[in-house]
Amino acid sequence: MSNNAKIAAGGVAAGLILLIWLPWWAALLIVLGVPAVAYLALDPSQRRRLRRINRKELGR
Repeated sequence: MSNNAKIAAGGVAAGLILLIWLPWWAALLIVLGVPAVAYLALDPSQRRRLRRINRKELGR
């Protein structure tokens, strides 16, 4: 299993646990808020690089 697959599986497991323990709106806020805060924490140059990489992969 690749590292990305392990991370995805862990994210799904954490999301399911959050849905069981918290109300659905709180779990949704956490699931959507954490990646948004992580993206906003990047430097502008890192954001540009991330967008460029994503565009290259879409063009494949």
